[in-house]
Amino acid sequence: MLSRCDLIKGAAVALFTLSIQGAWAQETKMNLFKIVTIKDEIVVGLSAEELQALGGNDASAVAHALAQKGDLTVWQYNVHRGPNGELQQAPTARIGLLANASLRVEPYSTPYQIVPHP
Repeated sequence: MLSRCDLIKGAAVALFTLSIQGAWAQETKMNLFKIVTIKDEIVVGLSAEELQALGGNDASAVAHALAQKGDLTVWQYNVHRGPNGELQQAPTARIGLLANASLRVEPYSTPYQIVPHP
């Protein structure tokens, strides 16, 4: 039989672990965007820090930065199976985007877990 003290210690450890995981998830939150051109569509991921460096936190900031700079380097994301067999949205390649008059940037949502890029 577990003592009351053991139960309290176990609960404290569980809460601490959950708070650390929540903070880690918040720090590594990725924002996905669909980049649409005449030829194709790709999904890219940017961290909150990368978005702030571009001057915003939404698709319009990405589009504006791309138009102003002429090019951006980002991580392309695709759906893959994770180590546990579940599908996840994961970075696959670091790519360069070039500004183009027919470019469109849209927010992208996914039902899968998003893996942060390195």
